[in-house]
Amino acid sequence: MVTLGIRNFTDRIGDGAGEPLLDVENGEELMHIQPLVAIVLANRPPESPGTLYITTKRIIWLSDVERESGYVVDFLSISLHAVSTDPEAYALPCIYAQVETLTTGEEQSDSDSIHSLDISEIEEMRLIPSDPTQLDDLFDIFCQCAELNPDPDAEPEDEPNWDFNADQIEEADVADCEDPENPIGFSNGEHELSRSVLELQIDDQRFQDASEEMGRDTDSGHQ
Repeated sequence: MVTLGIRNFTDRIGDGAGEPLLDVENGEELMHIQPLVAIVLANRPPESPGTLYITTKRIIWLSDVERESGYVVDFLSISLHAVSTDPEAYALPCIYAQVETLTTGEEQSDSDSIHSLDISEIEEMRLIPSDPTQLDDLFDIFCQCAELNPDPDAEPEDEPNWDFNADQIEEADVADCEDPENPIGFSNGEHELSRSVLELQIDDQRFQDASEEMGRDTDSGHQ
């Protein structure tokens, strides 16, 4: 059963800092381990670097310093993930994720402080690797695992129609695959479609430019 939101995680096995206990009975498999990753929940201060474990079902972060400190979030709770390198958005390059919670969409009172929120109510998470060159690889792994966890409540769709005419391409709303307040990335499962539509738009524009250039050359030849 999927639990929305970020939760504390203490299920470790092994000596020292240990490793996360996976739900192997339900098919959970480890996909990637990334050491020296700091985590930031909402606007709280970064926690000391730990180890990031990405599985086929969950994102697990374990502190390397405190064995009882760790967090977990199911991929089905991740509504958006992106690579963030804009210093105006956050000072350090990171993987940015929006997390769906049981209180998503509810207005918080002015008296609520991000520090007083329960962990399960936090809707933003940043993962900051010590080596920023690892961000693209981490993003790709996030995408792979997101595709392994489609929304169970989504209605089944017919096979997509990939035949577009020029007008349809121009009217395609790429913003549907982006969060309007966070144009740094794409919602889970939509990044490839967005990229494909964008490439089609670019190619179509180049074709139009070339046609206009040929038209001008032809007109000049008749003068």
